Amino acid sequence: MFSTERTTSAATACLPLRVLASVVGMLALAMACVLATAAIAAAGQFHVYGCRTPSGAVAPTVGWSGSAMGTADSTQDTCAAGGALIAALGDGTTHEVETNYARWTFSAPAEIKLAGATLWRAGDAAGGWSTNATYEFWLAGPEDEDAEADVFDECVAEFGCPTGLGNTGTAMSSSNLVTVPSENLGTDLYMTASCTGSVKFVCPSGKGDPNGYAAVVYLYAADLVLEQTSQPVVSSVEGELATASTLSGTADLSLHAEDGGSGVYEAVFTVDGIETGSVLLDENGGHCRNLGPAGDGLPAFLYPQPCPSSLTADIPFDTTALTDGTHHLVVTVTNAAGNSTVALDRKIDVANDPPAAQPEKESPPSGGSQSGSADGAQPTSATQNDPQSQTNPAPQQGSDNGSGASAGAVLRVRWSTTAHTALRDAGARASTVLGQLLAPSGVPIGGALVSVLFTPSYEGAHTVALTSARTSSLGAFRVRVPAGTPSGRLTFAYSATLGGAVPSVTSALSLSVPATLALRVTPRVASARGTIAFAGTLHGEPLPPGGKTLVLEARVPGESWRQFEVLSTGAGGRYRASYRFRLPGPVVYQFRAVAPAEADFPYAAGSSNVVAVREL
Repeated sequence: MFSTERTTSAATACLPLRVLASVVGMLALAMACVLATAAIAAAGQFHVYGCRTPSGAVAPTVGWSGSAMGTADSTQDTCAAGGALIAALGDGTTHEVETNYARWTFSAPAEIKLAGATLWRAGDAAGGWSTNATYEFWLAGPEDEDAEADVFDECVAEFGCPTGLGNTGTAMSSSNLVTVPSENLGTDLYMTASCTGSVKFVCPSGKGDPNGYAAVVYLYAADLVLEQTSQPVVSSVEGELATASTLSGTADLSLHAEDGGSGVYEAVFTVDGIETGSVLLDENGGHCRNLGPAGDGLPAFLYPQPCPSSLTADIPFDTTALTDGTHHLVVTVTNAAGNSTVALDRKIDVANDPPAAQPEKESPPSGGSQSGSADGAQPTSATQNDPQSQTNPAPQQGSDNGSGASAGAVLRVRWSTTAHTALRDAGARASTVLGQLLAPSGVPIGGALVSVLFTPSYEGAHTVALTSARTSSLGAFRVRVPAGTPSGRLTFAYSATLGGAVPSVTSALSLSVPATLALRVTPRVASARGTIAFAGTLHGEPLPPGGKTLVLEARVPGESWRQFEVLSTGAGGRYRASYRFRLPGPVVYQFRAVAPAEADFPYAAGSSNVVAVREL
C-alpha cells in the first residue's frame, strides 16, 4: 500500500506535477522505445509472455501472484479462458483508506531482473471519491510504496484518470499499451486497485462499473524482458568425445550442468570456428522450447524459469560428417538467457577411412537383435514395428529428414508399459519404447529417421548405435530393446538434415535392470557344527576388474537378513564359499546371495533365489 502521504489534499497539491510528468512521459515514449531496442538486444536476456503473447495467443501467468485485503476485494486469473489478471474492489461496500486493496505482483526468479516490460492494461475507478478518499488503480515498480518514485501509470477517480482507462473491449488495443520506464525496472512489478487518501476515511459504495467494481485493473498481456548475468556451471564432462585420442563413427559426450536462473538450455557445437549445430538438452515438459525470436532477436518463452535448473545429458556426435584429420572442437552450454560456459575445448583426430558403417536404410525384420561386444555394449540392433519403414527408401544424406523437417522438432519417447524414465525388471524379456516426432506446430513429421543409441551404466562405457527407427505418417515410431540389455541410458536423436554431426533434438530414457544370480547350497541338511558349501553364478558383463563383490546373507524365517560373508566372483561370474555352523540346532536357516550396485557393473542391485538349510 501507499504511505499516508497519499491523502486527497496531498494528491491535489501534487496534481500539476503528476499531470505534467504523465504528459512528458507520453511524449518521451517514442524516444524510450528507440533506446529500449538497443538495451534489450544485450546478451543475457530473453522474453517471457504472460496471459497473452503479443500475437494474442493464451499464455500462462507463472511468476504473477495475487493478494487482496477486504471482504469485497479480489484477484482473479481468467487468462486461460482468454480473459485477464484482474485486481478489483467490489462496489457492494465502502472501503477504508490504506486498508482495502487488491494487487497482482510479478516477481523475477533468483539471479534474474527485469530489463524491459510492455503491458496491455485497462481499468477504471468508477466507484468515485468522497472527502479525503478516492478509488484508484496504479502500476508501479520496482517497489510499491512511494507514488512519485514508483508509480508509472495510474487512474485516480478524483482527478478523472488523467492517463486514460484503456479499452476493456479489445485486449490488445493500442490504448492499453504501457511501456515500463527503465527507472521502474527491478525484480518486481505491481498492479493495484485500492482506496487511498487520508487514514480513517472511507471510499463510497454503490457507484461502480457494470461489472460491480468500484476500482478495477485488468492486465491482458505482459511482454517482459528478463536479464541474467550468471552462467551455467558444467561438470562431469565425460564420454568418448571428451577422452578418446582418435574418433570414428558416432562418439558421445555426457555432462552435468546447473543454472539457478533461467535454467540449462542448449549445447552448442563449434568445429574449426564454425557452429555446426546445437541441441536442446531438456524440454522440461515443453517449458524450455523457444517460441521463436522476438522482434529484437531475443528468444521467447512462456515461463520465467523455462529450463531445468539441473540436468545430465548424453549427446551423440557423428564424426562421419567431418573430414578425416585434426579438428578443433568446442562445446558450450547455454542457459535460456544466452549466457554460455565452455564444456569442452580440445583437438580431435577423426579417422573414418574406411568409412564407418552407415545406419540401415530400412528397419531390421521383426525380432531381429544381436548380442553386444566384449566391452559390455550389449545391444547393437532392435526392431521397430512400422510398415512404412519397410516400404519407403531412406532419404539421401544432406536432404530434409522427414516431411516437414524442423530443427525445432519435438521428440517424445516413453516405455510402452510406463511413462517413467526408469524401467525395472526388464532383463527377462524385450521391452518396447514408443515415440513420436512433431513439428513445433504439432504437425507430425513422417518418414524421418530417428537414431537410437545406448550407453551402459558403468564407468568408461562407450555409447553404441542401437538402431534407427523410421516415423510413420503420424510421426510415430517404436523400438524394441532386446532381452538381456543391461542398465543404461537410451538416447533418441533426430536431425532435421540427414548427415548432420549434431542432432537437432534428443530425448532419453533410463533402463534399470537388477542383477541376476543363482545360488546352490549343499548339503540341504547338516549336522550341528557341520559345514555347508555355497556356489553360484552372477550373470551379466562386463565384470569389474578383480571380480564383482557379492554378499552372502542368512536369516531365520520371519526375521531380518544378516550379512555373514563378503566375496568376489571369479571367471565367468562364478563364486564359491563355505560356512560352518557354530551353534547347535535344530533350526532352519534361509540363505541368499546379494549383488550390490557398483559404478563399474551395469546392473542395479539384485539378489539370488532363497535356499533353506536345516541344521540338526
